[in-house]
Amino acid sequence: MEKLARIGLKDFSRSTKILILTNLIYAFVLPVIDIFVASYIMRNSNDPSKVMMYQLAIYTGIPITFFINGFLLNTVNIKKLFSLGMLLSGVSMVYMMSLDEISYTGLISAGLIMGMSFGLYWANRDYLVLATTTDKTRNFYYGLDTFFYTLTAVIVPIIIGWYLMNGSDSTTNESVNSGYRIVTGVVFIFTIFASIVFHFGDYEKPRNEKFLYFKFHKLWTKMLQMAVLKGLAQGFIVTAPAMLMMKFFASEGALGTAQSVGAIIAAVIMLILGKLSSPKHRLVIFSIGLIFFFLASFFNTLMFNSTGVIIFIFLLLIARPILDIAYFPIQLKVIDILSVIENRNEFSYILNHEFGLYVGRLLGAGTFLGIAYFGNADDALRYALLIIAVIQLLSILIAKQLLDQQSKLENKDA
Repeated sequence: MEKLARIGLKDFSRSTKILILTNLIYAFVLPVIDIFVASYIMRNSNDPSKVMMYQLAIYTGIPITFFINGFLLNTVNIKKLFSLGMLLSGVSMVYMMSLDEISYTGLISAGLIMGMSFGLYWANRDYLVLATTTDKTRNFYYGLDTFFYTLTAVIVPIIIGWYLMNGSDSTTNESVNSGYRIVTGVVFIFTIFASIVFHFGDYEKPRNEKFLYFKFHKLWTKMLQMAVLKGLAQGFIVTAPAMLMMKFFASEGALGTAQSVGAIIAAVIMLILGKLSSPKHRLVIFSIGLIFFFLASFFNTLMFNSTGVIIFIFLLLIARPILDIAYFPIQLKVIDILSVIENRNEFSYILNHEFGLYVGRLLGAGTFLGIAYFGNADDALRYALLIIAVIQLLSILIAKQLLDQQSKLENKDA
């Protein structure tokens, strides 16, 4: 523990530090994408189903772009692909704001562009982290990364929420929409700046080899099971806070303030966990994150009012980064081991993992839409989260089995 406690920025290469700086700049964009695009759709359509259709379009575009990215890596510099991913998020928002009405066709088109953005961004980011960090530094890397993200989750929602509701002379729908367009322009500037900074680093592309496989080691089967369960919550957890806040508060100002409450505590927790935790603590950290997510969903279902929404968002903002600081290092360590055992391109595992997430996202979004169809949107907002949170608790058992198998493989190789 004492040795790991001394891990700091000095343990990262120059290129890793540039990647961290790039992610810090882009972290100012992510809360806008996560929160305010959904609230924009809700404000202009008042239809949670349209928010879900937009989210499904995003989640469909991601794995398709992951697959295309595998081919592009053979001919296009990884820095260009990663930068394009960031820039496309701005393009998607510009397109969304240019729509005369929130139609399903427009939503799907904007969602697919955003999905392409996420696909290029995350496919290449996952590989870049894998290539520039080691297992012992990844807890600190993700602790630092999620610290920046949660910090911007404090700053950005408050500023944008205040600006949209108080930064203009009128709070009419058209006035607020004009505010959204200005926010979109600022987002575009941040994506350009992040892209420029990233190009100061030096990064090697994955080996020019086959990256599409359908049969993997049994250890990877456990990783895919975790991916499906993780994807369940991702199916609509990104847009759920915005939908709940707009339902009970109908104010972007309240949305921004609520998002910031839990994020302050989460930011401090992430920095401490990343600095002091070691690989052996990942199962405990992962379990705590899942329990927080269950409690967040439980209180939302039990109360389903403005107070319940505040508690839900507070606990969720703590749960998500705690889960990430454990999940991603587990995933990358498995890739480290299996890429050597099976002699495969690391990107083949990143791609396959994304399809596992996609299956989970479809099931999660399908749960919401199914309840909304056979019941109503309020039932879906109230019960779908709890159903998924209960199922996700299975990840604790699967993670334990995975880590036990991983340990046996490492001992065998040693």
